Amino acid sequence: MSDDKLGERGRPNPWTSFAAKLLGTSESLVLILIGVALVLVAVLLLYSSMHDLGEAVRNGPAEIEHKAIEILNTVLLVMMTMEIVYTVAISLESHILNAEPFLIIGVIASIRRMLVITATSTEAEAHPDQFHNTLIELGLLAATVVALAAAIWIFRYSAHRDDKASGKVQPVKSE
Repeated sequence: MSDDKLGERGRPNPWTSFAAKLLGTSESLVLILIGVALVLVAVLLLYSSMHDLGEAVRNGPAEIEHKAIEILNTVLLVMMTMEIVYTVAISLESHILNAEPFLIIGVIASIRRMLVITATSTEAEAHPDQFHNTLIELGLLAATVVALAAAIWIFRYSAHRDDKASGKVQPVKSE
């Protein structure tokens, strides 16, 4: 142990132990509040989206077609929010920040943007410069999805390889 953690006669300093426990509890409390806030946001977004869907159905097929992209966009935002909640829950349980859920959020966000762009691209077709920029953005988003998917695969492959090297291979479940 370092000198600042040791009190007199080489015993652990009770003040640093107390401070570490207090900070750990504070971190857990803040993560719980963040998780609750995110769940509330997701529920409200989903409610809003379902309300918009109900209104669109009542107003007929033209309104459904008009509102479909907005509803899809909101539902994908709910998915992203819940993925963040999952990440917060993992951090709360293990006190370790896991990168993979953030990569998944990035994939969902990129796909979400790609869907919105492709659904609204007919408006940009009349303006060649704007349409060209739209195609470049779609290409960059596609490259982002591929890069994030590769990163997820690398994380999973390396974890599997580490488990195999340490002898912690999960048994295959038989049916």
